[in-house]
Amino acid sequence: MAGLDQIDRKILRELASEGRISNIELADRVGLSPSACLRRVQELERSGVIKGYRAVVDSAKLGLTFLAYVTVGLSSHTKKSQSDFEAAMALAPEVRECHNITGTIEYLLRVETQDLAAYKHFHTEVLGVLPQVHSITTYVLMDSPKDERA
Repeated sequence: MAGLDQIDRKILRELASEGRISNIELADRVGLSPSACLRRVQELERSGVIKGYRAVVDSAKLGLTFLAYVTVGLSSHTKKSQSDFEAAMALAPEVRECHNITGTIEYLLRVETQDLAAYKHFHTEVLGVLPQVHSITTYVLMDSPKDERA
């Protein structure tokens, strides 16, 4: 966040926790006039610091009650292998996040399904059939005492 001052940082913190806040309320919280606040928000959007706004969806209310983090090791470390794997994950609706990471494995996935049976199908019929996949380790989520994803 180089080049941002304290007020810009306050604006970002407020918007990250409450993206639908009115400009008047935001201005009040960060100590600016509404017009100055709006100009700063628009500049943060224009410069790409603020990439967008989205709804935080309650997955359980959609019937997606099984959540797991899955680590995936690839059998080959080529760019094509990575690209092919990433393309497959982009098409898998169960995969809510796909991160290329460092360490002993290449990818960390956040997977949401209806239940364990649906996850088993994803594990076996989606991940398990990909030729790039060498190893799969599943970590079933039990609780999230802190989750600041928006």
